[in-house]
Amino acid sequence: MEETPIFRPSSSTKVVEDMDEFQELLQTIPKVNWDGRWLYYYNNFWCPERVLKSTIFFQRNFKAKDSDIILASIPKSGTTWLKSLSFTIINRKKCTIPESPLLITNPHDLVRSMEYGLFLNSENPDLEAFSCPRIFSTHLPYHALPQSILNAKCRIIYICRNPLDQFISLRHFLLENSGEDQQKALPIDEAFELFCKGLYPFGPVWDHAEGYWNASLNDVQKVVFLKYEDLKIDATSHVKMLAEFLRFPFSPEEVENGVVEEIVKLCSLENLKNMEVNKNGVVVKSPTAKFKAGSYFRKGEVGDWKNFLNNSMAERYKKIMEEKLGKSGLAFELL
Repeated sequence: MEETPIFRPSSSTKVVEDMDEFQELLQTIPKVNWDGRWLYYYNNFWCPERVLKSTIFFQRNFKAKDSDIILASIPKSGTTWLKSLSFTIINRKKCTIPESPLLITNPHDLVRSMEYGLFLNSENPDLEAFSCPRIFSTHLPYHALPQSILNAKCRIIYICRNPLDQFISLRHFLLENSGEDQQKALPIDEAFELFCKGLYPFGPVWDHAEGYWNASLNDVQKVVFLKYEDLKIDATSHVKMLAEFLRFPFSPEEVENGVVEEIVKLCSLENLKNMEVNKNGVVVKSPTAKFKAGSYFRKGEVGDWKNFLNNSMAERYKKIMEEKLGKSGLAFELL
């Protein structure tokens, strides 16, 4: 089969400054129907229609503090797990594991999303009430982050995942949360075709990962780069590393008393998915953005893509990733 060329339209890197300019933007930038949802090519990435305006508000109005912690990812790369771990590491002195807010609150309500939550509900939300260190999440690529984050001394944790597993995970998540206002989802082979072209929420995937990878190489004090698969293999060592990076290191007594292992167990997918708060109800990000709480906890398995994609599709995507990442030093074990 003839290879599909990567689709990369021209796009201005200029951040929109007012709503008149926003309306003009909608009429001029490329958009595509991605698996039943619209994506707009803004600021050199594919932004979902639902969060295009909130993304602009976030870029324009967010004022970072040096103590802020930003959790970044492309959707379905381990965001929920990273939120759970980071929140628990930071707040472990305020409440013991048996008293953890995770037992009664969904992780996405404890660590709020910028574009899917805070700035989706308000053009300029009051964030001063958040206790320091403030901890937020975003799906924006590194280059599209607000300038205040790039200029401040805040810390960024980025997590990525085998793109094939990520593709399948996001597809299941969106199908489970599809509303009447969405168009019918594409057959999986057509959706995968778009994926290979780089048409993907907050993508292309290779640009998203490489942006944070390069940032982590350029400033190890500011950005740490994680792979979901590595976290699965050795969560304990990674939790210790994250605690050091976040400036909340474990004391020798905590290590001796098994606090690290307690946090790993509390934040495990198996544990979280069986909590009542994560089985039922919805995660309300705005009046128009509600997601089934259980949809955030599906499988979390490495290699689940093999149940949905064939080897030739995987080989094709592997070649694309190798070509796009080139000599960056970043690689994914796709097969």
